[in-house]
Amino acid sequence: MRHRTADPFAHVVASRRAFLRGSIGASVSLALLGGAACTMSASAATLVPPSRARGSARTSVRDHGARGDGVHDDSAAFQRAIDALPDDGGTVEVPAGTYLIDPTRRTSLRSRMHLQLAPDAQLKAKPNAEQRAYVLMAALVSDVEISGGRILGDRDAHLGSTGEWGHGIALYGASRVTVRDIHVSRCWGDGIGIGGKRPGGKKKLAPVPSQDIVLSGVTCTGNRRQGLTIGHSRDVRVHDCEFSDTAGTLPQCGIDIEPDAPGTAVRAHIENCVVRGNRGSGIQIYKRSSEVTVKGCTIEDNRGYGVLAIGTTDGLIVDNLIRGNGLKGIGLRGGTRNYQASRNDLAGNRLRQRNPPDAERGNE
Repeated sequence: MRHRTADPFAHVVASRRAFLRGSIGASVSLALLGGAACTMSASAATLVPPSRARGSARTSVRDHGARGDGVHDDSAAFQRAIDALPDDGGTVEVPAGTYLIDPTRRTSLRSRMHLQLAPDAQLKAKPNAEQRAYVLMAALVSDVEISGGRILGDRDAHLGSTGEWGHGIALYGASRVTVRDIHVSRCWGDGIGIGGKRPGGKKKLAPVPSQDIVLSGVTCTGNRRQGLTIGHSRDVRVHDCEFSDTAGTLPQCGIDIEPDAPGTAVRAHIENCVVRGNRGSGIQIYKRSSEVTVKGCTIEDNRGYGVLAIGTTDGLIVDNLIRGNGLKGIGLRGGTRNYQASRNDLAGNRLRQRNPPDAERGNE
């Protein structure tokens, strides 16, 4: 039996009406930070991901010693190629092949660069026992693009048993970043993690949020903690992506919007995505987040809620297909305010299993 919601939250305050109308307008042109623009048409539900400013120089990781045979450690060659770009940046090409990358060394991207993987290029994480390890790291940099190929994590060969921060891509305190057309799987932690970063690691300094982040055509599947985490951030757009089959350590969501204190997540927009088969909820929106839109997505067969919001404000859940989830299709709990849920197609939620294990975390 299907049920379509009909704007049940009449208490949405007038101060948020402009935000809600803007989120569901027929055509939206969003001027992102730094002058880049994303254009979205609601009728076509398409997003053209922005290119980022960079120089014209090009180099290949092969020119700096990478072998791409899946056996030799290519981490140093990747870093040499990145560091060899001139001051105005450029493009680092990754030809077809399997490149063994040591995530404990954190291949560090720089500002004004494009890491361009060929469709048959794969970055394979070298097995390690560290609690924190990242195949690609973009920290406190700007104007970065990552595209193409695959990242394969080490969860099937991980040498330790603790920790949950072994990510495929980590964007911390980064701004004006586009990640597109890439497949990230089998990571010890998240497929992609977005959050803040304290300059110089100094605790006295406030963390810098990630800003103007665009994910388009990305698949994160089979990761251990989350498909995607959105932490301390501003203006994150996620379009035409898949987040599936997350399982292994809590919260096990497809997407978890959950900034660490004192950080906040403001204006996250998730549209035309597939979120399915995750052991936790499909999408969790947690405290210290606001102005989150979930629109036009298929959210199905997750063991927890389809969408779970806890202690968050000013959001919109609209035009989604939410079906076959273990708990309710939409859960608004624990201080959630000023949310509108409308025109969602809800089918068969809470029928497959009652009180599934590990499905409802809510961090409480």
